[in-house]
Amino acid sequence: MSQSCLNCLKYTMCAVNLICWLCGASVLGFGIYLMMNSKFLSLIPTLSSLNIANFLVITGTIVTCISFLGFLGALKENRCLLISYFILLFILMLAELSIACVLLVYEQKIDRFFEKDLMNSLKLPRELQTRNQTNKDDWDTIQSLFKCCGVHNVSDWKNNVPASCCNTKPCKPHHYWPQ
Repeated sequence: MSQSCLNCLKYTMCAVNLICWLCGASVLGFGIYLMMNSKFLSLIPTLSSLNIANFLVITGTIVTCISFLGFLGALKENRCLLISYFILLFILMLAELSIACVLLVYEQKIDRFFEKDLMNSLKLPRELQTRNQTNKDDWDTIQSLFKCCGVHNVSDWKNNVPASCCNTKPCKPHHYWPQ
């Protein structure tokens, strides 16, 4: 009876870790795909390496490695691998808790930082006109997709309001997206 319960637990842990491994590999693959076809990197120039693609690659790698360790430890019933697996899970939970606390404590500072950085990236297409086409294209895509204009509203663009801010074709003054 106890042997069958242990086998059930073993194969359940293998199945759960296999599913986690597949999810981690999918996240890793999607992150790599985004890195290859990435847009919107120019909107936050200060933190160009802090983007969703890099975050997904790192997260996918961590999940894939840890879940493989758990799968192999459960399948081989290796005590050392299982202890390593649970220690890594514990460290991962502590890291998540720490990051959540830091983000909660510094939420307003982070908001102000991103707002300032977005406003700085908005100045590039506004002041340089055609020199930074990637930045301009990224802003046009975001504004068309989300039906918005600038960081706060149309006044962020001053006198150089792009056509992507307009909600009518052809673009007429005062027919801009409200936010």
